[in-house]
Amino acid sequence: MQSLCAPSTLGWLALGGLCACAPSDATDGAAESGAFTSDYRGIETRLLEDDLVEFRVAMTGARNRADVSAYADCAAAQYALIRGYGFARHVRTNIEEEGGLWRGDAVYTISPALPRGLATIDAEVAVANCAETGIPTV
Repeated sequence: MQSLCAPSTLGWLALGGLCACAPSDATDGAAESGAFTSDYRGIETRLLEDDLVEFRVAMTGARNRADVSAYADCAAAQYALIRGYGFARHVRTNIEEEGGLWRGDAVYTISPALPRGLATIDAEVAVANCAETGIPTV
């Protein structure tokens, strides 16, 4: 299982930054060519503490780990809104791929105010972006 501890794509978008999702190397699991067609296989949510939530996501057709991370970000953003909070902060994500099935195990804190740190997600902005890009939420 590999760990992805960098700030999430949606976190940067929520902060108003621009980023491009491209694999860092050929072993990142990205398809060299062809259309991006993914099959989102579901989200499992587990409350660890009042403000700490774990999301397990699964999908096929991911181009790289960033696609799996974005799926988890979308789940966290929607969950924050459901709980009446406006923000989430990415804590960690572990991602593995086997036989074309990508699995992510991600942990986030949720809060009513903008939390400290770089990996923050504005839930409303992120959920709107998820809908626009076709990534399902909780």
